[in-house]
Amino acid sequence: MYDSRTLLDKIFLVIKGLGMGAANKVPGVSGGIVAFVAGFYEEFIYSLQKINWKALKLLFNGRFRSFYRYVNGSFLSLLIFGMLVSYFSISKLLDYFLETKELYVWSSFFGMIIGSIYYIAKDFEHWNKRTLTMGILGLILGISISFLNPARENDNLVFIFICGVISVSGMTLPGLSGSFILILLGNYVLLLVDSVNALYDTIAEVVQGDFSFIDNTARLDTLLILAVFTAGSAIGLVTLSHILGYVLKHFKHITTAVIIGFITGSLGVVWPWKSTIFLLDNTGNAVLDSNGDKIIINYERYWPSISDSETWWAMAFVLLGVIILIALEWYGKNRRSKA
Repeated sequence: MYDSRTLLDKIFLVIKGLGMGAANKVPGVSGGIVAFVAGFYEEFIYSLQKINWKALKLLFNGRFRSFYRYVNGSFLSLLIFGMLVSYFSISKLLDYFLETKELYVWSSFFGMIIGSIYYIAKDFEHWNKRTLTMGILGLILGISISFLNPARENDNLVFIFICGVISVSGMTLPGLSGSFILILLGNYVLLLVDSVNALYDTIAEVVQGDFSFIDNTARLDTLLILAVFTAGSAIGLVTLSHILGYVLKHFKHITTAVIIGFITGSLGVVWPWKSTIFLLDNTGNAVLDSNGDKIIINYERYWPSISDSETWWAMAFVLLGVIILIALEWYGKNRRSKA
């Protein structure tokens, strides 16, 4: 099945990786939702499950081709390539629009999550007392996480590693935003802004033959933080995939019900109409991060005014988000019918 992909399928897989990378960067949006609605969630989880002791033995014994086939390397490499490109391109574009057109960006993602709820729930025909109870629990958990208050930034390497393990859940659990978890842990700016920018700047300098970063202690410390965070993310991703693989195999209907409830509850995180609450010092001035940007600690949500033209534009972007999900569903159905 995995080797039957056409060139167009492979291009679309890279695009899906771009979508996962961008979604993982945005607080409140889960890369797992992209995987779920684009129809490759289970393959993603089961491919990660293949990274086990048998795979490591193949790798250490120099059987690279066998290792590549065993872990579904074609699928994972294309997907990860898309995510990496996203972090250094689309995510920067996304950062720009979040700064200049924040309402419309959040509106688009709000619509996409509404579309994803429809996509997952429309064919789910296994509602009973158990699944309904678990769906309600997922809803309550999603709403509860939406209103938690973030912690302060912490660059302790052990804590950074734990952040990596926990935050990667956004790639494996649809509806649970890894970047929002990093906000709650206080390390979103440090790990997904400062560290990524430090790596980008370092690569750009090395390409130009400039190795001055070696004498830049602050840069090296930031790159070390990124390396530890990446290691934690990799271990967390593989570990969670094994747990989720087992859960999906033995409790698929209950898991789906929890996901539906959790994604519905997460709508509060991406509610487009909200004002930003910044971290303030003792004098009432906003605290700045290392890049000179104000540190966000939470959002205050409000109802939009229907007399405001900006509200109607935002609603149009909500509709656009829903349409994007419908288009993904249409593509997935056509692909499965031709398989």
